[in-house]
Amino acid sequence: MTRREIPDEVWAVLEPMLPAVKTAGRPWTDHRGALEGMVWKYRTGAPWRDVPERFGKWNSIYKRFNRWAGDGTWEALLAEVHKLADAAGEVEWVVAIDSTIARVHQHGATLTRGTGAGSNHKNPSWWEPPDHAIGRSRGGLTCKVHLVSDGKGRPLSWAVTAGNINDTTMLSTVLDGIRVPRLGPGRPRTRPDRVLADKGYPSKANRAWLRARGIAATIPEREDQIAHRAKKPGRPIDFGAEQQQRYRGRNVVERCFNKLKQWRGIAMRTDKLARNYRAAIALAATLIWLRST
Repeated sequence: MTRREIPDEVWAVLEPMLPAVKTAGRPWTDHRGALEGMVWKYRTGAPWRDVPERFGKWNSIYKRFNRWAGDGTWEALLAEVHKLADAAGEVEWVVAIDSTIARVHQHGATLTRGTGAGSNHKNPSWWEPPDHAIGRSRGGLTCKVHLVSDGKGRPLSWAVTAGNINDTTMLSTVLDGIRVPRLGPGRPRTRPDRVLADKGYPSKANRAWLRARGIAATIPEREDQIAHRAKKPGRPIDFGAEQQQRYRGRNVVERCFNKLKQWRGIAMRTDKLARNYRAAIALAATLIWLRST
């Protein structure tokens, strides 16, 4: 018996959320086979052409994945899963933010830089960046995933950038991406109760941005900031015993990265388009949520 990539109990929840199977023109194969082929590809990190035939034709599976990456289906699917988790009271709103580096395989770095801009898709978050979110850092060609997880280590929002982008500049962008819809009437929830972050995020701009939105923060100061404050006294940052106890919970975002990087196609990027790499993270995040609730 072939091991299923998606367990039956997870598929029972996921299936009603998927787009209707296309029947006009050349009909699609069933969604489960195609979706399991996508999961197999990113779990193993194999090329699309190596997807086993038991899942269907590799080219058809890739085209469906690419189409859904382009029209925002993967993000919409994750939003539906977030909605169910929120309705069940499963979302922990003390969140943690951090980033992780992914090496870019040579197969993912073949597009000319400056060719990504110009998408006219109605959802701006799915535009392809000009550099395809690939940059040169100490590790060579890399991209960076900036992510905020809930208090149980599950992805809420993320952004993909070149590997040489500074963490502190992305805090507001990543937190602005939080959109957890309500099951009934009402606006999506966008603001966590508290943000836990390490010494990569303690800028004045970030603290001011969080204060303006009524979001509590647990972010330690760097040594140079403490020394600067000693020379020019100002309002001290509260990081006493209570804050230090809260800060211990920041490791949930590290555990979230650990779950994502069990997917080899995410741990090492082979996608040419940042849009498709982001979609792969959305696929993995959806299954992480479904398996944990």
